[in-house]
Amino acid sequence: MAFCRLYAVTRKRRFLDGALRLGTWIEEHARDDVRQPAGYTGGRNADDQPITYKSTEHNIDVTAFFTQLAQLTGDRAWKRRAALAESFVRAMQDRTDGHLWTGTDPDGVTINRVPIPEDVQVWAYLATLDRRYSASVTWVLDTLIAHDGPYTGPSFSDTDTSKVWFEGSGQLALALEARGARGDRARASAVLDSVQLAQRTQPNGDGKGIVSASSDGLDTGFGDLYYASLHTGATAWYLLAVTRTNPFRL
Repeated sequence: MAFCRLYAVTRKRRFLDGALRLGTWIEEHARDDVRQPAGYTGGRNADDQPITYKSTEHNIDVTAFFTQLAQLTGDRAWKRRAALAESFVRAMQDRTDGHLWTGTDPDGVTINRVPIPEDVQVWAYLATLDRRYSASVTWVLDTLIAHDGPYTGPSFSDTDTSKVWFEGSGQLALALEARGARGDRARASAVLDSVQLAQRTQPNGDGKGIVSASSDGLDTGFGDLYYASLHTGATAWYLLAVTRTNPFRL
């Protein structure tokens, strides 16, 4: 997606060529339309062995990336490939409350139901702007909002909602701005106010970058922790949110 954006801005062919090489690799090495639901797998490991699970996050990325390739090249094959990835995302949406599951187990079929992360909920909306994923954004507001001292915002997943994940704050604020339902702008502003408070007051901050979590030890549910340390991802998503720049769309 970065290469696509660079090409769209500079019109330098090498960036589009790079994007096409990457997209072709994904198509040739990660496409799985045999095991249902169809979509794209995790790719290959360092020993060039297949990573056989299918990730909702990855398929959202592929949906957006291949859609951008279709726009830039006019090649409808990329549009069809994007539709395959998005069909996997749709298959991961729970019918009761609209949230999205993480993806599948390594068998490529069984849904992985633990944990339920924040990012796929808002990324699905940002990547597609499809109203069906409005429910997943609402699920974040209803289920994952953490309150930790003076800070409020989404946590990483339903495993631990005691601390704010500031990378997710930028993602949620941007999705709320894009969705534009009643009260969304005020909700987005409140989330970003808390990020800006952390920028000013966090002990590990420098007044510029954004720390990863509101307190040390935020459990992701995937076997690792986030800390209140300066973080590129959190800072980048804050900048995307305040400039209302959707990285999934050209």
